[in-house]
Amino acid sequence: MSVKPVKSAKSVKPGVKAGAKPESHRAMVRRARRINRELAEVYPYAHPELDFRNPFELLVATVLSAQTTDLRVNQTTPALFAAYPTPEDMAAAVPEELEALIRPTGFFRAKTKSLIGLSMAIRDTFGGEVPGRLTDLVTLPGVGRKTANVVLGNAFGVPGITVDTHFARLVHRWKWTEQETPEKIEAEIGAIFPKSEWTMLSHRVIFHGRRICHARKPACGACPIAPLCPAYGEGETDPEKAKKLLKYEMGGQPGQRLSPPPDYPGKSAPALGAD
Repeated sequence: MSVKPVKSAKSVKPGVKAGAKPESHRAMVRRARRINRELAEVYPYAHPELDFRNPFELLVATVLSAQTTDLRVNQTTPALFAAYPTPEDMAAAVPEELEALIRPTGFFRAKTKSLIGLSMAIRDTFGGEVPGRLTDLVTLPGVGRKTANVVLGNAFGVPGITVDTHFARLVHRWKWTEQETPEKIEAEIGAIFPKSEWTMLSHRVIFHGRRICHARKPACGACPIAPLCPAYGEGETDPEKAKKLLKYEMGGQPGQRLSPPPDYPGKSAPALGAD
């Protein structure tokens, strides 16, 4: 599968023009849903960018992903899961030994405390199985609503919206919401889209934020949804210059997963020490 070419935005104007009448809520909803449809065409292979084989591995990887990249987590977890394949194993871990394994992800002492704590809770309260309800997941040490939604959506098939930094940045740029707290953002965005779309919407938005709509220098001139974007022009609008800003498979570079899904059109990430 090849990467779909990104349309040139050379002659586009901002989605919401200066001096135009304020956009109605209904018009915003139509625009938001069109953006989602456009992103579905650009990223038909959108997926969680953490390597995992079961709910426990996804839960642990998501906790580790705080304040670091998914790539660094994916490079770290093979040795971690080889040493501690189950919640029971991790609950019995010697903290210093676990710290040594997850050190590359940063904040390793706090993360070790969370991993051992959540593993103990899964062992003692949930019979050794990661719970499949949000109300149960958020009782685990180190697990907030964002982490719970990642696990529910991708390990249990329960729709959820993942409000990470990329998602929050883009929904603000697109003027889908003015809310600031993740829970309020989640509620407002959830009201715009059918529940069945929530998990894939999250993947598409996050993919777009990582590949094109960057925080400091968005590649506006290479953005396929530029005509729908009120923030068009905040980044580089020259198509050729913008193309140089594209990341991961869009820029011909490796992705973040060592074991990406079969339909991923980019290259696998390098193992730890190979980059």
